[in-house]
Amino acid sequence: MAKIAVINRGEKRRKVVKKYAGKRAELLAVIADQSLSIEDRFEARLKMQALPRNASPVRLRNRCALTGRPRGVFRKFGLARGKLREFFMQGEVPGMVKASW
Repeated sequence: MAKIAVINRGEKRRKVVKKYAGKRAELLAVIADQSLSIEDRFEARLKMQALPRNASPVRLRNRCALTGRPRGVFRKFGLARGKLREFFMQGEVPGMVKASW
């Protein structure tokens, strides 16, 4: 189980990313627009650098909703492979059966 502080830090980062998503998108559009002057694009780059580091979605990490495990997490379920296997074996996930051929 991951430490509570690490899980809370990830949740805090998700909130910051969501808060600044619109502003980041606008600045990225200005930076990528080749028709604008280089001064305007440079100014947008400076504004982008002034945003908090945690506003970048690259800093997010998918974690298991139950255990907080950072690796082996399936996006579709939001669970780590171990917990997902437990649920499959207990028949908690409809339509999932053990493979046999």
